[in-house]
Amino acid sequence: MQIPLVMTIISPDRTGLVESVARAVADHGGNWLESRMCRLGGEFAGILRVEIAAEKKSALLAALEKLQANGLQIVVRADEPVSKAGAGKQTKLEIVGSDRPGIVREITAALARANVNVEEFFSEVVSAPMSGETLFKAAARLQLPERCDLAALKKNLEKIAADLLVDVSFAELS
Repeated sequence: MQIPLVMTIISPDRTGLVESVARAVADHGGNWLESRMCRLGGEFAGILRVEIAAEKKSALLAALEKLQANGLQIVVRADEPVSKAGAGKQTKLEIVGSDRPGIVREITAALARANVNVEEFFSEVVSAPMSGETLFKAAARLQLPERCDLAALKKNLEKIAADLLVDVSFAELS
């Protein structure tokens, strides 16, 4: 029987980090299903999902523990499926505007109040093309609750966006 596992990894960035984890998974007959990984500052962080035969799980965990001697921090959890029965639709939210503290806090607080689940979030601060001013950009994939009043949510986020001097836009996902 194959069991799914979710792992988070973090380490000071260096060549070969992903390969060392991929080797441990492959050496134990595991299958790498999906991952999101990147370097932020001098740190490398990632989250991945693998499948492995139940009888090989302990050996994989021991191999991953050995990698920690090289400064790699790894947390492994069972991948518990989440029921999406009755879940509402997915949408994409984009945010762009002058950078300032509190943008993520204000937007995510409004989403939490509306029971919207943030399934994926990406943000960065870049220089604006013409002015060179600091520009905040973010994109999020959201799971709306079944009875979400999307018009009210948009109105609330647009009010917050006006206060923060950022633009927000929604796009429905299929």
